[in-house]
This record gives sequence, C-alpha cells and structure tokens, in this order.
Amino acid sequence: MTNEPNFIAGRESEGKVGALIAWALFILSIPSANVLVLVGLVVSYVTRGTATGVARQHIDAQIALFWSVFWWTIAAWVGIAISAVASVVLIGIPFLLLFLLAWFLLSVWFTIKSVIGLLNLLNNKPI
Repeated sequence: MTNEPNFIAGRESEGKVGALIAWALFILSIPSANVLVLVGLVVSYVTRGTATGVARQHIDAQIALFWSVFWWTIAAWVGIAISAVASVVLIGIPFLLLFLLAWFLLSVWFTIKSVIGLLNLLNNKPI
C-alpha cells in the first residue's frame, strides 16, 4: 500500500477528522500561547499514515506550515534578542521594532493560513 493520496469520486477521504482537529488546534495556538499548535502537530503526524485524498493533502500542508513557521519564528526571535542587546546603545531599537513586527505578522499569517485551510477542508477542497 502506498502513502499517495487516493482521489476516488464519491468516497470520503480517511483522516478528515484528524485534519479538522489539527486545523482547529492551529487556529487556537495564539490564545493558548502556542501549546495547542504542538498538540495539532502531533495529531497531524499520527493521522498522516492512514489519511487519504484531500485529508492527506491537508495533513501534509499542516506539517509543512508548522515547520516553515517554526524556523521563521526562531529567526525572528534571534533577531529580537540581538536587537534587544543592541538597544542598550540605541542603535538596535529600530531593528527590535522591525523584528517584533515580523514576528507579529508571522503569527497573523499562520492563523489566517490555518483558517483558510480549515474552510477548504470543510468544503472538501485541496489546500
């Protein structure tokens, strides 16, 4: 058996419930201080093996979204830390504000992307 998505007309894709739960947890990541996004990632990885069709596509997209945002967030936090240290001599303040804005926009983009993913999955559309 392959892990390729199975697109058969009239057949409900397996793993849809797991994908829905993961999107919901991704959306709730900001109010939960990013704890629920980790639970959503675990749900994605657990349901990935049995998911088919559109659900599998969404689960793969969830995992890719998490890791891309994770690494960009790490980069933003490194920039924030370096800028905070440089702010002692006032030169880092503009960079600190820039990196804080980048981190905020990254969080907003992650949430919007998750809402769009959830809506697409509810309508059985690929991501």
